[in-house]
Amino acid sequence: MKLSSIMVPLFSSLGIMGTQAGSPQISPPPKIVPHDVSEKGYLPLFAGPPETVAMRSGGVILHPAKSIGKHSTGENEEILVILEGRGEMLITEGKTLQLSKSVVAYCPPHTEHDVVNNGSDILRYVYVVAKSR
Repeated sequence: MKLSSIMVPLFSSLGIMGTQAGSPQISPPPKIVPHDVSEKGYLPLFAGPPETVAMRSGGVILHPAKSIGKHSTGENEEILVILEGRGEMLITEGKTLQLSKSVVAYCPPHTEHDVVNNGSDILRYVYVVAKSR
């Protein structure tokens, strides 16, 4: 019996997948995380490894006239899934993305930006950040 015919089922049952370099990588299991951000302004959902392979996410509530503050995506790419309200993603280079319920905004790697609630109601969204390479 070949070693590979033993190891592949074993790795699969342990949740281990092969990587491109050939070394095994542990794969996190599927899961559900509650996301009631109603009381707090920020709620982490997934904090990255070992909870996920590489992505982080959280829920945010921004009150009118508030912002999250200027920051950079660094080596990451980011999406915002707008659940409620209106706002803007202000890109340092001058571009502005309009945010409203039921839209998804994308921010590429190495991009400085801020999210501002310029509406009269709460801006509620979920962000997802992942390594771009």
